[in-house]
Amino acid sequence: MKIKNNILPLLIFTIFIGAFFVLNLALPDRDFSQQENRALQKCPAFSLSSLFSGSYTSDYEKYSADQFALRDMWMPLKARAELLIGKTENNGVYYCGDTLIKQFEAPDAQKLEVKVDAVNTFASKLNVPVYFGLIPGASDVWHGKLPQNAPNSSQKELIDECYSRCSAKCIDIYSLLQSHSSEAIYYRTDHHWTSLGAYYGYEALSATMGYAAPDLSTYDRKIVTDSFCGTNWSSSGFTWVRPDSIETFVDDSGVEVDSYSKGTDSLPVQSGLYAKDYLNKKDKYSYFMGGVTPLLHVKTGNTSAPSLLIIRDSYTDSLLPFLTQNYSDIYVIDLRYFRNDAAEFAKEKHVDSVLILYSVSNFCADDNIVMLGA
Repeated sequence: MKIKNNILPLLIFTIFIGAFFVLNLALPDRDFSQQENRALQKCPAFSLSSLFSGSYTSDYEKYSADQFALRDMWMPLKARAELLIGKTENNGVYYCGDTLIKQFEAPDAQKLEVKVDAVNTFASKLNVPVYFGLIPGASDVWHGKLPQNAPNSSQKELIDECYSRCSAKCIDIYSLLQSHSSEAIYYRTDHHWTSLGAYYGYEALSATMGYAAPDLSTYDRKIVTDSFCGTNWSSSGFTWVRPDSIETFVDDSGVEVDSYSKGTDSLPVQSGLYAKDYLNKKDKYSYFMGGVTPLLHVKTGNTSAPSLLIIRDSYTDSLLPFLTQNYSDIYVIDLRYFRNDAAEFAKEKHVDSVLILYSVSNFCADDNIVMLGA
């Protein structure tokens, strides 16, 4: 009798597993997930060396997870199930009520030292001021929103350590953001700062870089979308959290932007401070500056103002519109895709100053920064 009672659950389980085995074989692999806004793992090529090194099995595990049938449906179900058992973290993102915050784990100290040394080497090559700014994330400034006892490394300590080793002119962005921590300075569903957060970052830069930042009340703020679901929303499965709004402060009239899709080896395509087409896409943050580009040249029309080179990550995209009020030509480099010598480029363009600006998490994660010291 006991055997008969076990047959039905066993049969259902076998059919379930068999159905998904067939689905995983039949469905084509996807290159990109619109919901998660990222490229998905491809099937790794087999070799004996990759097998014995462990890289093949590791990559294949990622491939199986990324290409699992109906993945976009299972992620929210998994997140809800884990909330029911008291787990408030999924895929490194904490559920904090109406806010999703990415966990931060400090990197190996030696790797961080190598990057700061690269910044120092870069600064020593130039005869113009080089400024260095690290932007703290929500996990530090909004740490009070995190679940009790949530593992989370201190970004403030990391910033202080990097600045103590750096010979460039360091910018205290942390203090100003911390003083406005009660305001909407980060998106609730994304890892970036909002346009308001970017304004306070712009204000922090002004104190060190010597330009005047207009008062916040002088800006004509406009909401361009109220349906932004960012990277934390996408990767966590907490998809019931309400979307964010994106707003602009600075009008883009009179500003021209040349976008170089392959760095200095390509012809420019004229774009702008805002790429309105992205407001109809999942990746709405790319509304600012059109997203990832190796090289941008922003021509503001302020011909009497100084010029600036920025070496940056995506946080700079929403800050750039503010800087057009204070500079003539702004060159913007993304080291992940720019393959020329950044110091030689700065000399060639005769820029008046250089700003190296990264979020703490991206500074820790981007190994391309070491190219500054080459």
